[in-house]
Amino acid sequence: MKIAFATAIGVLAAAGTFPSTGSGQPPGNPQPISHEYADVNGVKIHYARAGTGPLMIFLHGFPEFWYEWKYQIAEFSRDHTVVAPDMRGYNLSSKPTELSEYAIPKLVADVRALASELLKSTGGRTFTLVAHDWGGAVAWVFAALNPDMLDKLVIVNAPHPTIFAKLLADDAAQQNASQYMLMFRGPQAEDTLSANAYAMLTSMVLGAGLKDGTVTEDDKKMYLEAWSQPGALTGGLNYYRAAGIGPATAAGRGAAPAGDPPASETPARIEAPPLIVKVPTLVVWGEKDTALLTSNLNGLERLVPTLTIKRVPDGTHWVVREKAPVVNRLIRDFLDQR
Repeated sequence: MKIAFATAIGVLAAAGTFPSTGSGQPPGNPQPISHEYADVNGVKIHYARAGTGPLMIFLHGFPEFWYEWKYQIAEFSRDHTVVAPDMRGYNLSSKPTELSEYAIPKLVADVRALASELLKSTGGRTFTLVAHDWGGAVAWVFAALNPDMLDKLVIVNAPHPTIFAKLLADDAAQQNASQYMLMFRGPQAEDTLSANAYAMLTSMVLGAGLKDGTVTEDDKKMYLEAWSQPGALTGGLNYYRAAGIGPATAAGRGAAPAGDPPASETPARIEAPPLIVKVPTLVVWGEKDTALLTSNLNGLERLVPTLTIKRVPDGTHWVVREKAPVVNRLIRDFLDQR
């Protein structure tokens, strides 16, 4: 694997450029952020890096990018090496055209390859993995398959695959909340989400934050720039398409929306064995998430033996940024546990 500093990226990399009012940024000067690339698993991954010490890797969700974790980078780079990649398909990372390149095993292999090389530079053998949304889906599987690589796992509003699959099959409330996934998988998704300068995507992801001040106009510009990278919107949507994830449709149980690969090109949907995660795990959940319901927490302790759940009653799906001081404190307390 090759690692090289990115040049002339034009992002908020210098210390002190993050918004300071209402941001949840810790006092004092944050560590400067470098932007680097890694050639791993057949793709080039861009990532932001700051600080020194034990390694922490942060995985974003849809339709985010490394910048989702700006407040966590500022907090944890004080005593850790913090790395926040653009996952494959997003922003400045490679965007393969084949749908199979977005299958979960590929995404998990990206994390393993990136972490293995980064651990060489930090002098450790294990790291802490923090993840949200689709990053969390990848992190759950990574933790189950690679427990020897992890100190701890932190999941923020990302359902465990075993529980989520059951809810999508049997729970009317979660099925209704997940209808958007069918649109994301459909052939018109890019046009719909990007129309009028990404108006729908901006409203969905940033709208509430722009109203309450947790998202600034500078933040909005960063997101629009990331979404406008050639192929980036398709790359993120391909996570949904490759997984074939979503509720049953009106056309029949498990039916795919128009534009999905033909049934002959997709694996048969069979019940997978439970995914057991033996790594000490913190799950932070914004209870006002309207897409991923709190029912995803029910029975989680049977799949994650060493589990801590912290609910944020007034947090939404975007709790990482909107309640950054709370999320940072919960993660910090969890890291301090021995």
